[in-house]
Amino acid sequence: MDLKLKGKTLFIAAASRGLGFATAMAAAKEGAKVVIGSRDEDAIQAAAKKITKESGVTCIGLPLEMREYASIRRWIGEGTKAAGAVNGLLVNAGGPPPGGFSDFSDEDWQDAFELTLLSSIRLIREAVEHFASGGGGILTVTSSSIKEPIANLILSNVMRSGVASLVKSLSRELAPRKIRVNNIIPGYFDTDRLRKLDENAAEIEDIPVDAMRQKRQTQIPAGRYGEPEEFGAAAAFLLSPAASYVTGHSFTIDGGAMHTVW
Repeated sequence: MDLKLKGKTLFIAAASRGLGFATAMAAAKEGAKVVIGSRDEDAIQAAAKKITKESGVTCIGLPLEMREYASIRRWIGEGTKAAGAVNGLLVNAGGPPPGGFSDFSDEDWQDAFELTLLSSIRLIREAVEHFASGGGGILTVTSSSIKEPIANLILSNVMRSGVASLVKSLSRELAPRKIRVNNIIPGYFDTDRLRKLDENAAEIEDIPVDAMRQKRQTQIPAGRYGEPEEFGAAAAFLLSPAASYVTGHSFTIDGGAMHTVW
C-alpha cells in the first residue's frame, strides 16, 4: 500500500528511541522527509543518522525539550526552514513517573501537566501555523489509561485523558483547514519505558522482573509485547494522506489487551 508520503514533511517528537523513533523510521522508508526531536542532542543526532542511512531519505535531528515552549518554537522554526512546511506531526513525550495519589505533591502534578498535557497544547499550537496549505495529520500518543486507568500511574491516567479530549475538540476545529487530528493508544510495547515500568511493578509485587514480564504478556491475547516497528507502521499510516478521511478518533494498538468496546 502506498501511503503517499513521498515528498511530505513529518515532525516527530521524542524520537531518539522507542515509539517515536519507530514512527520516524517507518515514515522515512515511505519516502517522507522527517524532522525528529529529543532533549538528548547526541541521541537525536545518532537517531537521525541511522534513519537517513537505512531509509535513503534525509532525516533532520534537532534538540527538543517538551517542557519548554521556547524549545518547541525553535524546533518547529528550524525544522521548517530546513525541511519545508509541515504535513504531519506526531505529538509524543516521555510519560510521568509511576505512583499513587498520596505519592505526589503539587509540584509533581504541575510537572506532569507541563510534560504531558501543556506540551501537547503548545506543540500543536505552534505547528498548525506552519502546516502546508493542503493540510495534513496530527497524531498524539497517549496510553490505554485514557480508557482503563492503570494502577500506580495516576499522573499518566489524568494527564493523558486530557490529551484525548484535546484531540476530539481540535479535530472539529481544525477540519476546515484540512488538518486531521487523531490519537493513538499503544498497549505494551517492548521499549525502555516499559522495561522501567516492569521493574517498578516487579519491585512492588516482590517478584523477579522476568516473572512480571511473563505475567503481563500472558494477559495479552496476542501473547506478547508489541514491537516498536508495529506501532511505527500504524502511526505512519494515520499521519499519511492514505488516512485522509480519518479524524477525531482514538486508535488502540495493543494485541487485543484492552477490555473496552469503544
